[in-house]
Amino acid sequence: MKAIVITAYDDPEPLQLQDVPDPVPKDDEVLIRITASALNRADTLQKRGLHHPPRGAIPIPGVEASGIVEAVGKDVSRWKVGDQVCCLVYDGGYAEKVAAPAAQVLPVPAGVSLKDAAAFPEVACTVWSAVFMKSRLSVGESFLVHGGSSGIGTFAIQIAKYQGARVFVTAASDEKLASCKNLGADVCINYKTEDFVARVKEETGGKGVDVILDIMGAPYFKKNLESLNYDGRLFVIGTIGGSVTELDLRALFPKRLTVQAAGLRLRCPENKALVVSEVEKNVWPAIAAGKVKPVVYKTFPLSEAAEAQRLLETSSHMGKILLIP
Repeated sequence: MKAIVITAYDDPEPLQLQDVPDPVPKDDEVLIRITASALNRADTLQKRGLHHPPRGAIPIPGVEASGIVEAVGKDVSRWKVGDQVCCLVYDGGYAEKVAAPAAQVLPVPAGVSLKDAAAFPEVACTVWSAVFMKSRLSVGESFLVHGGSSGIGTFAIQIAKYQGARVFVTAASDEKLASCKNLGADVCINYKTEDFVARVKEETGGKGVDVILDIMGAPYFKKNLESLNYDGRLFVIGTIGGSVTELDLRALFPKRLTVQAAGLRLRCPENKALVVSEVEKNVWPAIAAGKVKPVVYKTFPLSEAAEAQRLLETSSHMGKILLIP
């Protein structure tokens, strides 16, 4: 099969289309012929040697895909050849085929094309696990997501609104904020021209928001704490702006703040299986009802993966970027 292989971490053009052996599914895996795969920030870090997959494998990036089941391991009972699915994988998504753990495979949501289904697994599992399973965002609470125009952001806006939250977003331009508003965001903040802390306080009567999902890391850390309400919860899933900061722990005490952080890729199989199960139970019905829709900015052929990643790194896109084998 054809796949994008990371040839060397110090190579200025490390992504090369090569012929590699077809993956062989293990007893608890399914083999999927890929229709589309989606790009994520983890892929761009991996090509620089900064985010290795949690198992030794051919260095093929890509952590989510959609396609048709081509073979199943002997211990797999739910899936059969011909099923249309999407999945989370540890690596291997930039290819024509991928072997995925059966417990990390989802049916294509009703009303969504097989291609566009590739845009959901990573963002749905990341947001649902962080915002709802851990931070327990509830009906009537307020929620701030930074990077509202990203794949994470566009999904988080929709699912938080569906769950009955008041949604705040930050983004880099009025054009992006307009798109966020169309997805359901209630308060849209241009972080280049506004102080998001002041705007959050203004919109909440000085209280702050209940939950924040942050991709920036260090430069936003103290500002995020200032922006939280009593019993507020900050969940950090990225460090785009930097990973080292200082904290006076006394800042947490008066408002009983909770700070959490986690990634999705390095979770153990059992935890991933739990998250996938919860996503199918709670998120898939919202998608089927048309309340949460895939936001696909652009599609590239697999051979242009390097160009697709360059676009991702500019942050000029809105939503997800897909690759088609």
